[in-house]
Amino acid sequence: QLQLMESGGGLVQPGGSLRLSCAASGFTLDYYAIGWFRQAPGKEREGVSCISRSGGSSIYADSVKGRFTISRDNAKNTVYLQMSSLKPEDTAVYYCAAVRTVVAGLGQNEYDYWGQGTQVTVSS
Repeated sequence: QLQLMESGGGLVQPGGSLRLSCAASGFTLDYYAIGWFRQAPGKEREGVSCISRSGGSSIYADSVKGRFTISRDNAKNTVYLQMSSLKPEDTAVYYCAAVRTVVAGLGQNEYDYWGQGTQVTVSS
């Protein structure tokens, strides 16, 4: 059974940092492009960042560019989202998603497998 599991969420003060992890079980991430998405209360889910299968290319939403960094360690079957300079508007449930392709974008419909999400709250 193909599963994705996010971890690393929590409560952090504005300006702080968190690193989210997306671990795969039941399949190897080597063949998959991975995306991170988030959904804030009362808002639609939006794309945050994505990374190609090789890790050689990545895309960021304008709202997180320069603050978030996506990376992957295929040996550990894990993708990371390093979040810095966090703002209250970054508060959301963060999801990772996977699609078996070389490169994908920030469109939700591109992805086939989704994790359950991890809550990130930025508040003083």
